[in-house]
Formats: sequence, structure tokens, C-alpha cells
Amino acid sequence: MSDNARPSQKEAMLSGRLYLADDPELTAEALHAAVLSERYNAASAADPEARRAVLAELLGEVGEGVEVRPPLRVDYGYQTTIGPRTFINFGAVLLDVARITIGADVQLGPNVQLLTPTHPIDPEQRRAKWEAAEPITIGDNVWLGGGVIVCPGVTIGENTVVGAGAVVTKDLPANVVAVGNPARVIRTIGEPEA
Repeated sequence: MSDNARPSQKEAMLSGRLYLADDPELTAEALHAAVLSERYNAASAADPEARRAVLAELLGEVGEGVEVRPPLRVDYGYQTTIGPRTFINFGAVLLDVARITIGADVQLGPNVQLLTPTHPIDPEQRRAKWEAAEPITIGDNVWLGGGVIVCPGVTIGENTVVGAGAVVTKDLPANVVAVGNPARVIRTIGEPEA
């Protein structure tokens, strides 16, 4: 295979394969996102239209009525979409090496982390700086309490509530309450509390 036929590091990243993040194209994109994030985080609360314009430039899609309280941290920005009427509280970390899809009417408490990157278990691959990522999907009307961490490849079903400080390592179905580390379902929404 010739060098021209090899996928770029960005193509490998976008397809979920191992890639090198220090590739010049990806480094430039990460710098662009960092500059936009700085602008967003420094934008005046008294000028919500200017703040929203920067957010729309930074992220892949921002629905109507979305509120994201700074500071916000992202890897690339364009891999993140946020549905309408979603509220994201202070200190969100959205490591969007893979797609992060946040539905409509979602509420994220302060310091929530959505982490798509993965790193090889093999120490030599890690030392060589290879990494990959798996997408995260947050369904409509989900509430993630403060400090929740969502790990790579996780989908959280609509209407689900995840208690503060939980670490979500596996998919959660719709209409449940989950807590703990690792997060576990403690009841279905609509059932009486025990």
C-alpha cells in the first residue's frame, strides 16, 4: 500500500481506529478548539448572543435554547452535538475524540465529564502514543448529577437519571435511576421508591 492510500490520522480517529493525536492536522484542530473555548469561557455573561455565536462555531450542533455555563473544555468541538433546551452546568469536560451526542432537554450537573478517548492496554502501543475513542450518546431528557463521569462507548437511554458522582462504565437503559461506581440501576422510573 502506498502512503497516498493510507488513511490520515484524522480519518483513523473518526473511524474509531488507533491514531496518533500529535498528527499536525489534529494538533491544528485541537488548537482551534482551544482558542474558541478560551473565547467562549471569557465571553461576557452580559452578552449571551456573542457567547452563543462562539459556542455555535465551536460545536458541531447547538439546538435552540441550549445553555452551557462556562468553563467548558473540549478536544475538538465539532464532534459534539447538543439538542434543544439542554442545560450544561459549570465545568463540563467533553472529550470528543469520538462523537458525543447529547439529546434534547438534557441536564448536566456541574463538573460532568463525557470521556470518549481510550488507550491501548499494551504498554508499547501506549508508549508510542497510540489512542482511539468510542462514541457517547446521552438520550433525551436525561439528568446527570454533579460530577458524573461517562466512559467511552456508553449510551444512556432517555429519561434516565444518574446520581451525583456516579461513574457510568456500561450502557444504561431508558427510564431508570442509576448510582454508584460503577453506576448500577437501582430502580425504574415510575416504580415506587424502596
